[in-house]
Amino acid sequence: MSMEITQVLICAQSPDGKVRAAAEESLRQFQEQNLPIFLLSLSVELSSDAKPPESRRLAGIILKNSLDAKDVITKERLIQQWVNLDPLTRAQIKESLMRTLPSSVPEARHTSSQVIAKIASIELPRKEWPDLVERLLSNMTQHSSSAALKQATMATLGYVCEEISPDDLEQDQVNSVLVAVVQGMSKPEQNAEVHLAAARSLYNALDFELHHEGVCDTAVSGELEIRKAGFECLVSISSLYYEVLEPYMPTLYDLTSNAVKGDEEPVALQALEFWSSICDVEIDIQQECDSNESESPSAINHHFIEKALPMLVPYQDDGTWNLSMASGTCLQLAAKAVGDEVVPLVMPFVEANITKADWRSREAATFAFGSVLEGPSIETLSPLARAGLDFLLNAMGDRNVLVKDTTAWTVSRIFEFLHSPSSRFSVVSVVNLPRIMSVLLESIKDSPTVAEKSEANLEASILSPYYTQTIVALLSAADRNDAKGSRLRASAYEAINEVVRCSTLSEISYVAQLLREVKDRLAWTFSLQVTSSEEKERQTDVQALLCGVLQVIVQKLGASDETKPLILQSADEMMTLFLRVFACRSSTVHEEAMLAIGALAYATGPEFSRYMPEFYKYLEVGLQNFEEYQVCSVSIGVVSDISRAIDEQIDPFCDGIMSQLLKNLSDARLHRSVKPPIFSCFGDIALAIGKRFEKYLPFVLPMLQGAAELCSSFDPKDEEMLCYGNQLRICIFDAYSGILQGFKSSKPDLMTPHAAHILLFIEAVFRDKNRDEGVTKSAVAVMGDIADALGPEVNTLLKDRTFHTEILGECFESGDDQLKETATWARGMLGEFWFHEVSRFHSSYLISSSEKNLHQSAGWWVSPSALIPPLPVDRVKFWL
Repeated sequence: MSMEITQVLICAQSPDGKVRAAAEESLRQFQEQNLPIFLLSLSVELSSDAKPPESRRLAGIILKNSLDAKDVITKERLIQQWVNLDPLTRAQIKESLMRTLPSSVPEARHTSSQVIAKIASIELPRKEWPDLVERLLSNMTQHSSSAALKQATMATLGYVCEEISPDDLEQDQVNSVLVAVVQGMSKPEQNAEVHLAAARSLYNALDFELHHEGVCDTAVSGELEIRKAGFECLVSISSLYYEVLEPYMPTLYDLTSNAVKGDEEPVALQALEFWSSICDVEIDIQQECDSNESESPSAINHHFIEKALPMLVPYQDDGTWNLSMASGTCLQLAAKAVGDEVVPLVMPFVEANITKADWRSREAATFAFGSVLEGPSIETLSPLARAGLDFLLNAMGDRNVLVKDTTAWTVSRIFEFLHSPSSRFSVVSVVNLPRIMSVLLESIKDSPTVAEKSEANLEASILSPYYTQTIVALLSAADRNDAKGSRLRASAYEAINEVVRCSTLSEISYVAQLLREVKDRLAWTFSLQVTSSEEKERQTDVQALLCGVLQVIVQKLGASDETKPLILQSADEMMTLFLRVFACRSSTVHEEAMLAIGALAYATGPEFSRYMPEFYKYLEVGLQNFEEYQVCSVSIGVVSDISRAIDEQIDPFCDGIMSQLLKNLSDARLHRSVKPPIFSCFGDIALAIGKRFEKYLPFVLPMLQGAAELCSSFDPKDEEMLCYGNQLRICIFDAYSGILQGFKSSKPDLMTPHAAHILLFIEAVFRDKNRDEGVTKSAVAVMGDIADALGPEVNTLLKDRTFHTEILGECFESGDDQLKETATWARGMLGEFWFHEVSRFHSSYLISSSEKNLHQSAGWWVSPSALIPPLPVDRVKFWL
């Protein structure tokens, strides 16, 4: 087979399905029967310039896919598969790959670089392939090395840096890699492709060490792409190495200033992005200081933006649209970073340009003013806004549409950030409201971009006299046919949603009229003659927006006993419309219709049960929609809504629902974010059907225990996974809470064998300092649920344990009133046992740090996470 692999690889790309299938089967058999020779044959194929490009391309792809995968379980299997190969075969494969780097075929070089990096990610952490870095570096220093070899070597170094941790290399190797990359970007290296590959490699190597000098040289290269890549590196350096940038800032000021003023747009945009990135860092530092006033911040704010403001503000006066937008974004961030300091620098520019005859000057001045409305204090900005509002309202009628567009945006930001009716700085008054509303209602008829921005955030009580006019104007805007390419229709319906949410009881009759209008509009969409994909897209977009409005109306009217009858009267008609929407195959419409149905279930309560036989088939399709996982996620939420609405009447549908939810948890194809809410859904179902949930326990509890075990394995340095872990733990607690409460009045003993594990999980969570208050609240609630459901049995479970007293004590010291309330309830459920334990805890349990260290060294101190009984591997696989 190895002799024929060239032809098989070519046939595997044949347009003839039969030929392609036969070749793919041959490759599969070769791989299964003799994996070492299969992989070696692929590497030889890739390395040979005598072979056809198409066979080399596929050989490289298969080889790369034999080493790596997105799925964690598959990836680990492939890693072990490689590690288990005999050393000689691995060495031969690696040698073939290294021989491919000087190939004259760019695609072969590129693929080889990626495969080398994949192997490096496996072997370097194991202290294998020790000469890899040395060999790559020698390619850069040998005079005989071709430009192609240097380019491929630079790319390989970049990929390797991306795949591994700095800890996987010795420090001298790290330094050598960075020196080689910077030398590749230096002026003596004449080849542009090598320059570009080196710049991109440094971008990937930023986590290794800051090495700014080479980047600065690259930023003034004669090649556009290289300059752009150099500034991209500077953008990343600005966030990764902010704390050490101070000595280099004068150089960086000059570089970025020159780039914005005189370089080509792609480079100038990256130069502005550098300052936007600095703004983001300083805003984060300031927010950390504000939220932890008593603690020292983790980073020092060097106030680079404040020092650079005199240079940054003139960036506004630019004739290029993309640069103008980028500089406006930078100015907005700068205003948030430095606050009041930006105002005296911007206002002279605004005052000097806002009345000029040149429309570009007027637009730039308005844009500048709008950009600094968030960040500075309301005391500083309010007088300027009051003085300028009438001028801006007049400018809404400017003869230039771009000026009107920017003015509408600026006015909307004034209302968003400066209109505070509860304070003395309210921008809107009884005197100027008629003029404001007149201008806004007229602007809704203007060009789509202007109309889209002409909605202000005004108080409902102030809007009351204009309620009907506003709704009519917004509905008219949504119907306009000249809005292609804009968000006018979506903005109009979103504005309607806000008006409905802010409605008072006196305006409910208008909301009821709007309900009839929106139902009629949704029914009308089904009569449209759709003859093209564009018309189909328009139909589905309108249906999604209308379902969104109905959801908001249902939530508004269903929230009060006085208005709920209006929903009950229209429920049949709305449900019929929603079911018709499901006939269309758009995920956006399905998602909005599902959300609306969830709101309808909540509003109608037990009455919703009559819709379940017809709706269930669509709900099942939603739960099975892995590809459009947002639909699946919303469908899971709707199951929870319905469970809470109709209680035990959901029981006839539970077998199908539970079966699908359990499949979803165990399927690696489903997006990770969808899985935690499934546990919450289990809790809602258990609470709804009570003792009838017993038959699902043998399947649900192992899933919960496996997920609980997984929570202790998350990397504390990975913020994204920490957030995910907190969400997962909250949802696990939701499940336990619902199950315990569901069995409380009928079969509480069913949970007795599992209570110890739940308490151990609570203790492990309590010992984790990365938990948030939401997790703490959920943990305490479940602790109370156990006591509530199991009664005196909890005394035995908590005997000789103290974590419950510690966690309740922490809650009572919290500033979160809801957390205190939950802790008070849990303490009440624990009853006398709590008071006994508090006394014992304070008198005898406290262990000093030195004692704890002694116990650890003696080998008997066990962390709470280790107390959770280990689970079989197959029980945890579902989650990974």
